[in-house]
Amino acid sequence: MNEHSLLSSSEQIHYDHSDVEVVKKEPLYKGFFECNKYTLKHKLFAGGWSPEIQREFFERGHAAAVLPYDARTDTVVLVEQFRFGAMECQQSPWLLELVAGIIEEGEEAAEVVKREALEEAGLTVKSCCFILNFLVSPGGTTEKIDLFIADVDSSDVGGIHGLAEEGEDIRVHVVPRETAYQWVIDGKINNAAAVIALQWLELNKDTWLVSHTDNG
Repeated sequence: MNEHSLLSSSEQIHYDHSDVEVVKKEPLYKGFFECNKYTLKHKLFAGGWSPEIQREFFERGHAAAVLPYDARTDTVVLVEQFRFGAMECQQSPWLLELVAGIIEEGEEAAEVVKREALEEAGLTVKSCCFILNFLVSPGGTTEKIDLFIADVDSSDVGGIHGLAEEGEDIRVHVVPRETAYQWVIDGKINNAAAVIALQWLELNKDTWLVSHTDNG
């Protein structure tokens, strides 16, 4: 066993942003998204500092996503659209996802998901509840997603939506909650935000319903 693993929890070292030094930042590409190369060093668990290392990061900003849930019918609203990043997967690159959008400067995450719900699904979200946030892939991108759930009326939801000027072609599905969760288990839904949100709903639906739905 490594001697450092023998430290008691009270002796463990905890590092934060102040324990990282960015020596240089070099732009590699700037379009709709950015890619930058960083030269940096950081403190080591064994003490001292690392040598200078270089890391290239894809920086697409931060995003917000929402799982619209109709508690009265026990259904969820999912959107389906083509994702080139899924071309290497065996299954179809048309993915079943959450409503989501990039958080622009000065925007609140909750307002983003309300706007995107209308654009992507024709769905009016009056209020939503923050679940958690997560890092998408911190080894290669700085992106963080704020995840929400919203109680909605899905009775008139469906069809094809999206903004033509943004190249969006989005089909909306209303799916029984149990079916959507089974799709997670089966691997039919395999994108992180949808998996996390549907797992959260499966674990918390009873307590969330008591405190957040309008039973009238």
